[in-house]
Amino acid sequence: MNRIGIIFAMEEELKELLNIVELENSYEIFDITFYECKLNDKELILAESGVGKVNAARCTQILIDNMDVDCIFNIGVAGSVSPSVKVCDIVIGEKLAQHDFDITAFNHEKGYIPNIGKVYIESDPYLLKIAEETNTDTNIHKGVIASGDIFCTEEWMSNKIRTKFDALCVEMEGASIAQVCFLSHIPFLVIRSISDSPDGSENKITYEEFLTISSKKVAEYLKNIILKL
Repeated sequence: MNRIGIIFAMEEELKELLNIVELENSYEIFDITFYECKLNDKELILAESGVGKVNAARCTQILIDNMDVDCIFNIGVAGSVSPSVKVCDIVIGEKLAQHDFDITAFNHEKGYIPNIGKVYIESDPYLLKIAEETNTDTNIHKGVIASGDIFCTEEWMSNKIRTKFDALCVEMEGASIAQVCFLSHIPFLVIRSISDSPDGSENKITYEEFLTISSKKVAEYLKNIILKL
């Protein structure tokens, strides 16, 4: 895997990886800026999709259609919904689910996606294995990442998502990127660093305070993963 796509929701997440790779070129396609970079012998294509599932899916399909990538990573920050996952920990998305997709009126489970045929989309086994074998000084968790077009700040909502999907963290893009990659037969992996807890615990740590720290941690971790591919 020598040509790797990497999608970020926000500029703050993107710039932390740009700081540790060699930028060679940049250009726009449909108002999204794509950055061609090098990391040793790997070719990287970085892009900021914008926040939310539609923006993320759109960016993913443009990347697949135009960049001939071998695999796609989505990295960034997320909110913990599990007491075991603390701020600045990293979560590897073994499976992805859309917690706000609801066609239960048609006798399907919450989160069931019709053209996928299931609730959970599994990450690529090889990328998952490399991530698990990559050392970092940060606590690593592996499990379900839940995505939805809601910035989750309420304890009742985080408890509901954790209970229903057995999720470790919640964000707004990963599962839609997983869906596009699954349908396009592109290996993918979603990795998130925890920036906040929806229950307001951990000494009232805020998303804004830990956005940069968490973005830097997950960027360094991804760099080490890519070097092992």
